[in-house]
Amino acid sequence: MNIALIGATGFVGSAVLNELLQRGHRVTVLARNPAKLTAREGLTVVAADAQDATQVAKAVAGHDAVVSAYNPGWTVLDIHDQFLKGTRAIIDGTKAAGVRRFLMVGGAGSLFVAPGVQLVDTPQFPAEWKQGALAAREALNWIRTENTLDWTFLSPPILLQPGERTGHYRLGDEAPLMNGDQPGSISVADLAVAMVDELETPRHVQKRFTVAN
Repeated sequence: MNIALIGATGFVGSAVLNELLQRGHRVTVLARNPAKLTAREGLTVVAADAQDATQVAKAVAGHDAVVSAYNPGWTVLDIHDQFLKGTRAIIDGTKAAGVRRFLMVGGAGSLFVAPGVQLVDTPQFPAEWKQGALAAREALNWIRTENTLDWTFLSPPILLQPGERTGHYRLGDEAPLMNGDQPGSISVADLAVAMVDELETPRHVQKRFTVAN
C-alpha cells in the first residue's frame, strides 16, 4: 500500500516506519526537517508541517491510508495545546485530501481502570506525562465523532518500552491489559506490528483498541 506517515522520527513513529518498510509498503513521511531521515528503499520524505492542514492535505493526497504517530515532544512546555493543534490539522488535512483510512497512536491515559475512571485521572498518574495524556484523550473524543473517516485509535499498554520484535501481542479494547496484578507491557517494535496488522487487516474500524505482550 501507499501509506502517509506522520511522526516518523519519534519513538513510536520510527518503529512504525521500520515495520511498514519491512513489509514492503511504500511510505511517504511528512517531516518538518526531512534531513532527520535517512534514504531507504520505499521511502519518500516530504517537507510538511503537521500543524498546517493545507500542507497535510497536499502531502497525503492519493495515499491509501494515513498513520499518525504525532507528538510535539514530551519536553514541549505547551504539549497539550500543541498536540491538539497538530492532531486537528492532521485530521482536517486527511479529510480534505479524501483519504478515508486513518490510524492514530494515542496514549494509555484514556483507558478505563474502573467504571467511569480513566487512568489519567488517577492520583498515581505521573505528572510529567499528564498534559500529553489529557490531550490524547481529547483527541480520542474528537475522533469518536468522525463519521467520514474509517479511523482506528491505538492505545499502548501502561508500559511501552524499547525491546525486541516478537510479532506476538494480546488485544484489548477500553481497559488496560494486565499481566496478573502487574500492568501489561509491550515493546515499541511489537506495538508497530499491531498497528501495521490493523492497517493490513482492519478489525477495529471506528474503534479504539489496545495491546500488550
